[in-house]
Amino acid sequence: MRLKLALSFIALLLLVAAWFAFAWRWSYASGERAGWVQKFSRKGWICKTWEGEQALVSLPGSSTVEKFQFTVHDEAAADAINKVMGRRVNLHYEEKVGLPTSCFGETRHFVTGVTLVDEISLSPGVTVPQPTQPASAASR
Repeated sequence: MRLKLALSFIALLLLVAAWFAFAWRWSYASGERAGWVQKFSRKGWICKTWEGEQALVSLPGSSTVEKFQFTVHDEAAADAINKVMGRRVNLHYEEKVGLPTSCFGETRHFVTGVTLVDEISLSPGVTVPQPTQPASAASR
């Protein structure tokens, strides 16, 4: 009886571990979001993750701002995001579904890379180049 119970417990642990591995490695969706990172901080009581918020503007001149909440695990990606704070960027992300706890992050969107956007498209064929240095450094 004890052997059956121990084997059942081990099988259950293996199933849970397999689910965690599957959910962590498999992406439900992946894509890019363009906008300005306006919040980025390291959070968590026990499991520390980088959590951020990106302001997205769908159309130039639009007053409606959508916010994209994201999580970053990779320290290199977190450092890259910290370096481009306040500038327009593309964030590459993967959406993970089925991770059972918030220890993996507060969101389902895990950023894996960041690209600085050099120009802002106003309409097809009309672009505005971004300054090469932050505005605070240019005014000095």
